[in-house]
Amino acid sequence: MNYNKRPVIYIGYDKREEIAYNVLKYSIERFNTDYDIIPLHQPTLRRLGLYRRNFEVNKHGQKIDTFDNLPFSTDFTFTRFLVPHISLYSGWSLFMDSDTYLRTNIKELFDTYNDPKYALYCIKHHYMPTETMKMDGQLQQSYSRKNWSSVVLWNCSHPSNKNLTVDDVNTKSGRWLHNFKWLEDQEIGSMSEEWNWLDGHTDQDISPYLVHFTTGGPWFPKWIGKREDDVKYAEEWKAIHDDMSYGLLTGE
Repeated sequence: MNYNKRPVIYIGYDKREEIAYNVLKYSIERFNTDYDIIPLHQPTLRRLGLYRRNFEVNKHGQKIDTFDNLPFSTDFTFTRFLVPHISLYSGWSLFMDSDTYLRTNIKELFDTYNDPKYALYCIKHHYMPTETMKMDGQLQQSYSRKNWSSVVLWNCSHPSNKNLTVDDVNTKSGRWLHNFKWLEDQEIGSMSEEWNWLDGHTDQDISPYLVHFTTGGPWFPKWIGKREDDVKYAEEWKAIHDDMSYGLLTGE
């Protein structure tokens, strides 16, 4: 739980991609160790009674949410929307998908985007993937405002975020949640695309602060870059992973 007022970073956690979580956490701490970094661990949230959604697995191994009968891909598909409640509807908190990594000090984001009139900030992508499957065998869904919720800077103190309750997170459809339907459009602030650079999509002339391997990352053995920049950032991710692994081995 977030009981203090300083900004906290929440990272979506899925056991299948624990390596991605660890690299993202390490990439943040390379530049700044002043933030608490908390994984949104679904089993813990269930034990606390905050997360109650259920799912079934079809014959193809795809998870299907039992509320809206639609497929979803990760353990944090819905848990990200608990951030305002976990933060006691107070202060600023950042959520990040785990298949990302930082290339700069995250303090720059908090220093730049902090207008209290906004309930949250995100990157307003116009993203319609052509792939039908992700690299882990999960369906690649297309929907409005796709990837808006993959990096969200929450103004947890904003009155409108109190309209997003724990019951909403557990009973509303995925489309309602990912489209931020409890908010008015003018309450959603825009961040620059450098803060959520999507592989295979974002303009290659943009030099990212945050890289997002939205179609599947270099931790998958069959990962193949679609563009030169995708390969470049995959190699950079691998270098960060190796640096992290070396530090763990040597204690440095």
